[in-house]
Amino acid sequence: MKIKSIWKNVFLRVIPIQFKTTPIHDTIVILIGGLLGVLLTLNVVAMQNLFDAVIAVVGNHGKIGACFLPIMGVAGTTMGVEIVQGFFNFQADIIFKKSAGKLKTKLYEKLQKVDPALFENPSFLDDVNKATEGANVMPYFCMSMFIAISFYLVYFISVGGYLYSLKPLLLITLLLSFIPAMLGQFLRLHVYTTLEKESAPLRRSCEYYQKTICDREFFKETRTLGAYEFFNQLYGNALNGFCKKQWIADRNMSLLQLMLNLVSFGGMGISTIILFNAVAASEISIGAFAAVFTALRAIFSMMQQIINGHIGNMNQNVGKVNNFVILIDMPETKGKNVDVGYSDGIELKDVSFTYWGKDTPAIDHVSLKVGRNETIAIVGENGAGKSTLVRLLTGIYRPTEGKVQIGGNDTGSVTPEKIYQHISGVFQKVQRYKMCLKDNVALSVPESMGDNVDEAGIRKALNDSDFDCEGLEMDTMLSPEYGGVDLSGGQWQRLSIARGLYRTSDFIVLDEPTAAIDPIEETRVYLQFQKMVKDKIAVIVTHRLGSARMADRIIVMANGKIVDVGTHEELLSRPGKYAEMYQEQAKWYV
Repeated sequence: MKIKSIWKNVFLRVIPIQFKTTPIHDTIVILIGGLLGVLLTLNVVAMQNLFDAVIAVVGNHGKIGACFLPIMGVAGTTMGVEIVQGFFNFQADIIFKKSAGKLKTKLYEKLQKVDPALFENPSFLDDVNKATEGANVMPYFCMSMFIAISFYLVYFISVGGYLYSLKPLLLITLLLSFIPAMLGQFLRLHVYTTLEKESAPLRRSCEYYQKTICDREFFKETRTLGAYEFFNQLYGNALNGFCKKQWIADRNMSLLQLMLNLVSFGGMGISTIILFNAVAASEISIGAFAAVFTALRAIFSMMQQIINGHIGNMNQNVGKVNNFVILIDMPETKGKNVDVGYSDGIELKDVSFTYWGKDTPAIDHVSLKVGRNETIAIVGENGAGKSTLVRLLTGIYRPTEGKVQIGGNDTGSVTPEKIYQHISGVFQKVQRYKMCLKDNVALSVPESMGDNVDEAGIRKALNDSDFDCEGLEMDTMLSPEYGGVDLSGGQWQRLSIARGLYRTSDFIVLDEPTAAIDPIEETRVYLQFQKMVKDKIAVIVTHRLGSARMADRIIVMANGKIVDVGTHEELLSRPGKYAEMYQEQAKWYV
């Protein structure tokens, strides 16, 4: 996006989003900022009055009491500045802590509503990473904007009016401090917006390689393979690439800033000469000279602070904030909010699906009807399209061509929530949630968690899944990292079955559910599956063809197409992909 478009997008969207997170605190900060700007100007005026009073007392040998009110004026404005500034910082700290959490919540809610197929797109994953960074810096970005609008704007208007009242030419002081600093920020915006665009993939790589080194999920395999040095080198390379881009950008901006600071220093010298000439010509009092000269450094320092500090940070972060806005404004998967019934089964009509960046469809013109209370097994070699077909059947993916109909409703025209609420599943990679036992089961019915948890229903589901609860309480934490216990692979598998049994569903998916357990345990698990699929539509995805025998029909896939359909006996009775796969597996048991 062009820089002009970025700023337009930010002003139109960021401020309203920020205000919704902490409206009261944001309003207080803006009002306090304006008050602080006025107090600082009054402090300069009070200093002039004090200097004039001291000069008058010394020159006329007057009483020191004449300085009392000017001293009180300086003390009052100085104390007021300190009090207001402290309250301002307190409010800003509240905004930083509350707003970032609410913005991330908003981002995560959005990610639940975008097309799930986008998560197969590396560019989208980069966008998510950049948007997360945007949520982190957005409160600071908006705070800089609030300060610039309220405090600095009020301060420079009021102090500018004061300087103009003394001598109109003194307004050049503000211009000489403003122009060089502002020029640097236009260049800064371009440099750091480009940097953020190029850095996101490297930052995401750093985060991933860091997980492979430190995360418990990778620990066993990484150490066993002796792959630590390999991943550490990849992490180092990605980090070096990220830091190199950051260093080049910072170096270029530092050199530019040095030159602009020299220009600003020259401007301060010119302003001092103007002040000196004004005193010499008796156009301003010595007290005004002293007050303005004292404030002159503060004016230049403050201008550098607003331009190089606050606006500089805004320019540095505007790319990240803009990425947050872009993702928040992405189209959502929407549809009719109607109940979906499975009494008429599920039907795919000439369905195709192609992943982002691929030329060959993962599912290529597939038609299939799954009847009421029917169990089908989907088999095929790796890459045949089995998992993609399941994602289409469950409405997670919407087809790029054709239609998927559930109870006569097109999944592309129904809200995903209405489709998902009737589906449960057991998957190859069982999610081991770091929560207590009852929450690990109740998670399949989120509305029943907390105070509404049905412990009797959870115990029944665990019992029906043949889960061994001996030594475990409902509140036992299932995570060694949080002082709890861990379960064996088979126990976790049965726990996932309990999740499926606890959830009331019409359609159940078993996606490679026994790939990680031994054959004896597999037999026990499939006995539980028979209970789960009773009176339901069920889809089993498996590589172990013996498991497919429990299905009413077996769907054989290859290259994204259905190449054969039948029962286990029918498929073995004729030459084809299924018979070939079965014979390959069977020879290891001979």
